[in-house]
Amino acid sequence: MTSSPARRLVRRAQSARVVARALTRTAVDTIGGAVAGSRTEDVGAVAVDLPAPAGVDGYARAVSAQRFVEAPPAAVAELVRDLGRTADWLSLHVAWRGERPERIDPDVEFVQQISLMDIPAQARWHAERADESGFALRGTGPMGITVGLWCSLAPHAGGTAVRMDGALDGAPVRGPIGLTAVRSVEAALTESLAELASLLEGGAAALRVPDEPVVHERTGAVLDPTTPVVIGVGQVVRRSPDLDAPQEPVALAAEALRAAAADAGAAIDLLSAADTVYAVPSASWAYPDQAGAVAELVGALEATTVQTSQYGGDGAQLALNDAAQQVVDGRAHVVLVSGAEAGSTVSALQRQGRDPDWTRQPAGTAPDREIGIDRPANTEVETSVGLGAPIFVYALIESALRGSEGSEADEHLAAIADLWSRGSQVAAENPYAWDPTARTAAEIATATPDNRSISDPYTKLMCANLQVDLTAGAIVTSVAAAQAAGVPQDRWVFLHAGASATDEWFVSERADLAASPAIAAAASAVLDHAGITADDLGPVDLYSCFPAAVQLGAKALGLPWSDPARPLTVTGGLTSAGGPGNNYGLHAVATIVPALRAQPEAFGLSSSLGWYATKHALGVYSATPPTTPFAHLKPAFDRPPARRVLTELDGTAVVEAVTVPFDRDGEPEAVVLAAITPAGDRVLLRREDPADVALLTGSDPLRRTVRLDGDLLVLEGERAALPAPPPATVRTERHGDDGEILVITLDRPAVRNAVDRPMALALERAVDDAEADASVRVIVLTGAGGTFCAGMDLSGAHRGEIPVTDRRGPLGLTAEPPTKPTIAAVEGPALAGGFELVLCADLVVAAEDATFGLPEAKRGLLAAAGGLWRTAVRLPRPVAMELALVADPLSARRLGELGLVNAVVEPGTALEAALDLARRIAANAPLSVTVGKQIVDAAPTWSPEEGFERQSEMASPVILSDDSREGVAAFAEKRTPRWTNR
Repeated sequence: MTSSPARRLVRRAQSARVVARALTRTAVDTIGGAVAGSRTEDVGAVAVDLPAPAGVDGYARAVSAQRFVEAPPAAVAELVRDLGRTADWLSLHVAWRGERPERIDPDVEFVQQISLMDIPAQARWHAERADESGFALRGTGPMGITVGLWCSLAPHAGGTAVRMDGALDGAPVRGPIGLTAVRSVEAALTESLAELASLLEGGAAALRVPDEPVVHERTGAVLDPTTPVVIGVGQVVRRSPDLDAPQEPVALAAEALRAAAADAGAAIDLLSAADTVYAVPSASWAYPDQAGAVAELVGALEATTVQTSQYGGDGAQLALNDAAQQVVDGRAHVVLVSGAEAGSTVSALQRQGRDPDWTRQPAGTAPDREIGIDRPANTEVETSVGLGAPIFVYALIESALRGSEGSEADEHLAAIADLWSRGSQVAAENPYAWDPTARTAAEIATATPDNRSISDPYTKLMCANLQVDLTAGAIVTSVAAAQAAGVPQDRWVFLHAGASATDEWFVSERADLAASPAIAAAASAVLDHAGITADDLGPVDLYSCFPAAVQLGAKALGLPWSDPARPLTVTGGLTSAGGPGNNYGLHAVATIVPALRAQPEAFGLSSSLGWYATKHALGVYSATPPTTPFAHLKPAFDRPPARRVLTELDGTAVVEAVTVPFDRDGEPEAVVLAAITPAGDRVLLRREDPADVALLTGSDPLRRTVRLDGDLLVLEGERAALPAPPPATVRTERHGDDGEILVITLDRPAVRNAVDRPMALALERAVDDAEADASVRVIVLTGAGGTFCAGMDLSGAHRGEIPVTDRRGPLGLTAEPPTKPTIAAVEGPALAGGFELVLCADLVVAAEDATFGLPEAKRGLLAAAGGLWRTAVRLPRPVAMELALVADPLSARRLGELGLVNAVVEPGTALEAALDLARRIAANAPLSVTVGKQIVDAAPTWSPEEGFERQSEMASPVILSDDSREGVAAFAEKRTPRWTNR
């Protein structure tokens, strides 16, 4: 097997040769603004030397490419003039606009979308010449650009010498944008000639995907060509490992992808045509670049490789969501997604005292991109009480769920055993299930030597089965690629929406162990985007590592989990169907897809999660086309406050959850207890004293008060409500007609919104949420209680609780401010770190009585969270010096006069005025706003020599965008623009 670095080296070398030729010739061609007469090219076996066609020298910038083709001129002319085959060879071609003629004949006119710098641009062509010697096209492009395209043919060495010339002119082209544009044309011409030669010399042409609408035959819907669709799925199960020739995970993954390709029924080799390959990392054998190893096995040698985070069952659905977004964004056309486990084989080999001899990739091997979140799963407190593995954490969550329902232990055990029994019955009908054995609820609930108790209330038959040899693969394409590849439309299943979100990362800090706000937010997002409700769902698969996971998902979705008529698994779940490491979710989707093909009007949903119901990914699918373009949603939502975690019980607390871990002989090892104090803190205890174990297992302790009497626990009273967590110190709220504005409020008014470490963490997370959510266009940062922020909480800092986060640094923001437009709405003082937060904003709205300052010098400190640096950049030097040295506050009025404050308003109206400003920003074209902010932020770092060129490079995609054309059209038609961010 070729190593991944070697594969990428080949791919990059091929690209480098094309680009190097393009850059070299472009540099020559553009000196003096025109092409230099003629040149000799040696591309292929025969040297070619054709002169430049007439008219090229009339353009500001021109480039060319030449090649020998082993075919007669008449055959070449027939192909290049056939507009029905333009997409097969001309890399510049994107799509046709309106009616086009069958071929290029003299004086014909047509409209074509061509690619300039990978951006579609419309060209209106007139054919000045067309015959057996080629053609000459002249036309107009966007923004007053004129374009020319020539194909020159001449008999040569028993074949044909072919020369392609491209030329550009017009005001935008004469600036730096022209150099970038002409380079992209040069590379495209070289690639086009290679494809032309391949077609005429009997080679296989690359899959060329036209950027044209696709008609869905069953519904008549006209689909955007970048609509993502699952066209093939494959699964493989190896219940009896072959220990003579043990198969490694990547080989299994390749087998699943071949099955997916066969399932798609394409007319071409889809696997080698892939431009992107995703891998869900295997837990049974580690590959630094698993996607690269799989890509080599299936022949996708030029594909970009992507890998999900090393740990997390959310990976498969996350990969599908990300792949679909890449397709929508035009970055990919054919995507392979796979994951595989050979845990059963590894276990069998180890029982023989053997280790697998599988692929070991060289040091430094890595995928091109990694997605997902990898963080430590537990705190020291959690591991100290025995919550260091999923079985114990989910068992504790299961207890909390029972407590929230108010059910008795026996009643709840019977219900979850029945849920798992119904899953086993589904697995019995699943040909790819690892253990297709239907079991009764009594079999599952009853502890026996073969079904021992693991952690109350879970027996072995309620736990994910990880020792499996299972693999799954899926092929995601654009509908244009599916059509071009000849995939029958009855194989198409559309991705309507995907979402991902995380709950409070450490389970012990969650406000409520029995709820998942992240699943609720993600589910609401995907269902709303798809235009359906939970009641509209057909096949559903909720992640099922343990019964608690299913209940959390069902509760968040509003689905009943104990209804036999409403199955929540299509595979049978991770106990019966198998729990292949991180990759179960791909098996769920691979099972849902055929079900939706058989029920084309139905909608299916799959959910995946990682760690302790910590990170989540959901997807909605249907064989009926979507009415709204797919989006990978990352919803920002108002998060409940985190609880403080204690390890000692001082006073009383209400028992929230209890679990009993058992040893292999079925004897209790301890009791793990979570209880909530009157202040809202969570106490985690591990009690091993037999008296405590007997107390907590001999009666139902849930929701009762617990206290210590000496060294022993005492239960008191009847069921009580759990105390609420402390109030949130950072609140978020959506504003605007479509929720496009996120207001982040600092809310510790008792200490003038001073920032301690928990508040810094909450602020960082709120900003992260806003940045990840594409629907959030503008952030507004403000403070509660008539104060913006007094800066760092010095009392907390004195205790060693410094408000610095790992990513955004001091105060949870100042080291990495938001990339989205941010407005500070300031009432009252914004001092020290509070002023440093203001300086992270792009715009400032302040009440007349607001004050700003850096008083750190009065306390022997420095405003080192960006305050001194940013004031020096944004204010005149004497004013910055006054703030740093005198350390007295300045008024909003004065800073308004100096240009730091955009608007000074009446006290009590700063937020209202900031929201008005935010609405006006959000009404503008998203691309223009994004790139405009980037240019303004970057400009101070540019030299005068590079400033204009850098600005032009960044502005080019905006100028050539769909939104640019829409804005001009809307102005001319006197209507409100409809932005698409494309």
